[in-house]
Amino acid sequence: MKLTSWTDYSLRVLMYCAASQGREQPVTITEIADAHDISRSHLTKIVVALSDQGLLETTRGRGGGLRLLKPAKDIVLGEVVRKTETDFTMVECFAPTTGSCRLSGHCRLMTVLQEALQSYLKVLDGVTLADLVPSAAAGLPTLPKRRKSAKMAV
Repeated sequence: MKLTSWTDYSLRVLMYCAASQGREQPVTITEIADAHDISRSHLTKIVVALSDQGLLETTRGRGGGLRLLKPAKDIVLGEVVRKTETDFTMVECFAPTTGSCRLSGHCRLMTVLQEALQSYLKVLDGVTLADLVPSAAAGLPTLPKRRKSAKMAV
């Protein structure tokens, strides 16, 4: 299973904020966008969604920015993934309305994949945001700037 870029970027925002908790100034969207080479516009939509989900506090204006709304130890990865992923349909037969299978009743694939998905989410349920980032005292690592990929001449 591959996470969507929405979930990937959501996790990056939350991790960046968690690693920056000890700072006096809040994290900015521009700062995260530059650090991860992500579109600022796209990141803004993600931040709004994370704020609506009660994960981020956002402050507008000069000196504003982003902070975690609750402690990193209280933010469970499984919950974040469930809120940010839009589709856990691994195969066609998972879809309740459009799924069809000629082997229905004889096939165990759906059951096995559902168990695998539940196991996957159970692992994520055992991990908090605090488990993923260094302590606030250690600070954020300096991230190298991503190089823009060179266009190849054809």
